[in-house]
Amino acid sequence: MLNGENYNARDPELLKMAQEARYYMDEFNKPGSNPEADKTSILKNLCEFVGNNVWIEKPFFCDYGKNISIGKNTFINFNCVFLDTNKIVIGENVLIAPSVQIYTATHPLKAVERINSNHKANEAPYRTLTKPVTIDDNVWIGGNAIILPGISIGKNSVIGAGSVVTKSIPENSLAMGNPCRVIEEI
Repeated sequence: MLNGENYNARDPELLKMAQEARYYMDEFNKPGSNPEADKTSILKNLCEFVGNNVWIEKPFFCDYGKNISIGKNTFINFNCVFLDTNKIVIGENVLIAPSVQIYTATHPLKAVERINSNHKANEAPYRTLTKPVTIDDNVWIGGNAIILPGISIGKNSVIGAGSVVTKSIPENSLAMGNPCRVIEEI
């Protein structure tokens, strides 16, 4: 899966990882307030790495959690979705606004390659592959932005609200739109 080749989304080991992630997300997203120590403990069990002073507002959703690394002093606002079938690496001092979606999963474009018409009982009826996403230090991502598989966002960059990031963004850039494109150097 992490090497970018097709994988079986219904593999028993992956389903077990997803079930464990659901448990931690349910604990994290429970109504009411969790003491900060509890939230941090839950996130450290859910994710591969969580740096000091990371703050994530609930609700927060992911596939497995174990492929997510978040650097110190990062803030992730309400209702974010991280489909972490591959690595999602978020640097330090990153601001992620509400309802941002980060995807690492993708599918072949040609239906004949995408559809697994001869799948077995424990196989998905479609083919899925993955590409990692990297968000470098000091990045600010505006609300409702969507970051597609294989994208890197360079340090100190800003992604405008509502952008669909289809290509990697160099450092020190202001980028926005659908598709997202660099507007100016910061």
